Amino acid sequence: MMRRLLSVLFWSVIAAAFIGPGTVTAAASAGAGHRYALLWALVFSTVACLVLQEAAARLTVTSGRNLAEALRDRYPAGLRGTLVLLVVLGAIVVGCAAYEAGNILGGVAGATLALETDPRLLTLACAAVAASLLAAGNPAVVANLLGGLVAVMGGAFFVTAVGLSPDWGRVAAGAVTPALPTGGALLALALVGTTVVPYNLFLGSGLAEGRRLGEVRFGLTVAVVLGGLISMAVLVTGAALDGPFSFEALAGVLAARLGPWAAGLLALGLVAAGLSSAVTAPLAAAITARGLFDGRRPGAEWHARSWRYRAVWGGVLATGVAFGLSGVRPVPVILLAQALNGLLLPAVAAFLFVAVNDRRLVGEAGLNGPLSNGLTGVTVAVATLLGARGVLLAGAAAVGETVPPGALVAAAGGVALVVTTLLATAVARTRRTHAEPPS
Repeated sequence: MMRRLLSVLFWSVIAAAFIGPGTVTAAASAGAGHRYALLWALVFSTVACLVLQEAAARLTVTSGRNLAEALRDRYPAGLRGTLVLLVVLGAIVVGCAAYEAGNILGGVAGATLALETDPRLLTLACAAVAASLLAAGNPAVVANLLGGLVAVMGGAFFVTAVGLSPDWGRVAAGAVTPALPTGGALLALALVGTTVVPYNLFLGSGLAEGRRLGEVRFGLTVAVVLGGLISMAVLVTGAALDGPFSFEALAGVLAARLGPWAAGLLALGLVAAGLSSAVTAPLAAAITARGLFDGRRPGAEWHARSWRYRAVWGGVLATGVAFGLSGVRPVPVILLAQALNGLLLPAVAAFLFVAVNDRRLVGEAGLNGPLSNGLTGVTVAVATLLGARGVLLAGAAAVGETVPPGALVAAAGGVALVVTTLLATAVARTRRTHAEPPS
């Protein structure tokens, strides 16, 4: 029993990574703008997150290679392979940096709700704490420390959501009825991007090294489900707003309905969310870089205390600090970061999908089953659909055109169908080509 509890605490790092200020902003904005209509996106995202995280961890446990190392082996040394890995690393680092900007801005926004302190000083304080944890150089230590912060923020949002006494019938209906209300497409993409975070797949895969598959599955399941419930509690809390979302408006409504203590609880939750995610985003970027390039060039060291490893997490952290010191409005930056991660998700999920169907890589024990394949395929399809819809809308707006809703759905659906068909073909070819188990 103690081993399982410790596993849940360890894998809480995944929940800590996706329940940052971005989740608070996206979920509360969805609740404020559309009440419970987008709750289904969080239900879907929680299931998708669990399916993909389990696959990424299983890849590591059964093959001895984490997701980044598997990608490195897929593209061996040479100009072409190096360029591919640099593009992958660039995309992950950009995603982490965008996420980090939201982490710092959101954490500081929460602190300013309770403290009359210069935001720039709070930014530097947050960065100093995050840098100290990262400099420890032990991902397991960092993961265990973040478990406590996840518990704090979870309690904060559960108490506020239940205390608001929402219409639970409408909540249940929103959770099981897929819908995209007017203006809700970007928020739906942001909800997917903030829950099924692409860099989290590399982080979880890297943290699974040397662990038992059964314990990994148990710990991940409990941690991810609890994380999803916390995100849903945030959306329910946001639905109490009568106007557009802002941290101040949310704090005001909570204080008016539940008492002054609720605003302090919100501030505590935001600070905890910002600090935990401010650590995991740089950590994930560094783990990914190490997996992609460690051993690729003689003499290039990528251990946790090497300058290369620290330069990656330091660069991501510095990006967040720069945004925090710039004085930009946090909400637009945070939502943009979540949407960007939603656009990156299909590419990362597609490679993972093919990898866990490769017998030569994971053997029979690690091979995806029909249910996992079906859920992964649906995840890629929905993420591609939402991403294509967002890109088409942005492109039309850029040239001053308006796309009819029917044409928009048809075009985005066509893109998702093509991508999913190509991916299913690649998976079928991989399983057929490598039908013989490894010797």
